[in-house]
Amino acid sequence: MNTEKDNGYSFNSPSVLLFIIKHRRILIIVSVIAMVVSTIISFLIEPRYKSSVVMFPASSVSISRSLLTDNSTEKDILKFGEEEDVEQMLQVLYSDQIRDRVIKKYNLMKHYGIDSTDSYPLTSLYEKFDQNITFRRTEYLSVKVEVLDINADTAALIANDIAALLDSTINRMQKERAKKAFLIVEKEYITLQNEIRDLEDSITKIRAMGISDYESQTEVFNDAYAQAIAMGRIDGAKKLEDKLNVIAKYGGAYVSIRDLLMYEVKKLSELQSKYAQAKVDLEQDLPHKFIVDNAYRAEKRSSPIRWLIVLLSMLSTFILTMFLLLFIESYKKQIKFNKYGKLF
Repeated sequence: MNTEKDNGYSFNSPSVLLFIIKHRRILIIVSVIAMVVSTIISFLIEPRYKSSVVMFPASSVSISRSLLTDNSTEKDILKFGEEEDVEQMLQVLYSDQIRDRVIKKYNLMKHYGIDSTDSYPLTSLYEKFDQNITFRRTEYLSVKVEVLDINADTAALIANDIAALLDSTINRMQKERAKKAFLIVEKEYITLQNEIRDLEDSITKIRAMGISDYESQTEVFNDAYAQAIAMGRIDGAKKLEDKLNVIAKYGGAYVSIRDLLMYEVKKLSELQSKYAQAKVDLEQDLPHKFIVDNAYRAEKRSSPIRWLIVLLSMLSTFILTMFLLLFIESYKKQIKFNKYGKLF
């Protein structure tokens, strides 16, 4: 007797087909049961709807430098962002600020059916949030926000709100830094204005003493004084001498204050430009993204795909049952062989 042949099955198409035909009744019954059970289960699963937003990041650029300066090296504010900008956008989308604001606005703890008295309610909430709301980078350097929810309207609203929160979150972070920078520049600007005002007051007082142009006045008075002495006009020379004494006494201070004033005025002009730039950076609210597709209310559910659930359930049950029957039959043959094999 050929024990190899009797001891098991060879897995070729005819033998498998014969095995299925032999056990067709139990295979059909089990598959039908699996179909009924999986159909019931698929209808018990809450349908979920998907909405998505696709957006490109705007180029990272200083608005003030781009708009208020003639620097040709600055990036265009209308240009799409690069790979680094995409990564930054994703990092902001994954931030706690956006997540917590969405959770609070839509009361997702209640919406997701999470009991706040559980041992780890926040952990469950965040896991559910990550399951239903995803952010991913596309091959075109854009970012896609996808939201799954049992309510089609809620899914669309959350997706659009996240896109809007991106701008407010980035602006809030930038304004914190821009405000500190503005206050520094503003302080220096006001201080310099006060210093210039003091210098102008000082030079006004010196001019009240008759000094308006130190260099030219000194030259003119010296020539006139020399001529008065040469011509013997003592009274005129005395008056010119008094003028020269005043110039000698306050002329140095006049020149120092005048030169310092000119320097400070030039410095104020440069600082005024930085002040204007810092103010624009503080007050600007330009969007940081380009919306390609806004989210809209889905008409059809995204999941569950009931026919796929039923089909996979039937196939897996059919195959599992077939292998189980094969194992049982092989086991019986092995027992029979061990019992009667030695008789032949």
